[in-house]
Amino acid sequence: MTLVQETQHAATAPTAEFAAGAEALLAEHPRTRLLVYPELHLCGVEDSAVEKTAQLQDAAEPLHGPRGKLLAELAGDLGVWLVPGSVCERGENGELFNTALAYSPRGELAAWYRKVFPWRPYEPYVPGDRFVVCDVPGIGRIGFSICYDSWFPEVARHLAWMGAEVIVNPVRTTTGDRAQELVLARAHAIANQVFVLSVNTAGPLGAGRSLIADPEGHVRAEAPGAEPTTLTDVVDLDDVTRVRDFGTAGLNRMWAQFTDADAPIDLPLYQGRIDPRHWNPATPDPTAF
Repeated sequence: MTLVQETQHAATAPTAEFAAGAEALLAEHPRTRLLVYPELHLCGVEDSAVEKTAQLQDAAEPLHGPRGKLLAELAGDLGVWLVPGSVCERGENGELFNTALAYSPRGELAAWYRKVFPWRPYEPYVPGDRFVVCDVPGIGRIGFSICYDSWFPEVARHLAWMGAEVIVNPVRTTTGDRAQELVLARAHAIANQVFVLSVNTAGPLGAGRSLIADPEGHVRAEAPGAEPTTLTDVVDLDDVTRVRDFGTAGLNRMWAQFTDADAPIDLPLYQGRIDPRHWNPATPDPTAF
């Protein structure tokens, strides 16, 4: 896999420029199977602009609009799973969503996820209403979160419960809290025994410091600063099974905590409960797609 810590493309720039950059990068890393970019990578606007929301509205397109068609064709031409970060999506009723996309090597939109926790009051997006996982043949099941979603442990927990072995977290952090986000990325990896890929925008706008954490929270690769760079890694998703079977550091097996004989635990915050009979994560379907 390859994570691309890069400066944003202006929302008004031709998507073809992004395609050319991706092609050049794949020429340098030809064995890449999963290519991931930061949040809103193709929808750059000035943070300080009074017209910021209007500019984001102008950048918004439907999922299968011109930008989406070009990205699908690009994934097919490159023969990779392409996560071009997130984009401004125009909903069916005119809503503005911050939406992560995943395109298959067959040139198809395989999954999309609308950010559930926009960073209020600064982001004008309508929240999404569901968590999303996607089966990637030969790789495993990936789940999606976007930037500020990482501050809500419910997202990573639910994705892991849905069977995600990797959480892809495109980020556009320009503020001084990137250090805390890195702690959260490793904590989500540890608490849910999954890989976490947190890819941030490069400087001068973004704080960079992209990261790959494994199911025990070890940092496999990390950008030390905000300079444009790429992180490459070869991950074995059998590590997720190993850690869940034998425990983090050979000790902790959170997904085996309950037995069917245990009483449900009420969760007043959610007006729901943990039912021990339904606690174990879903098993990825190897026949999907």
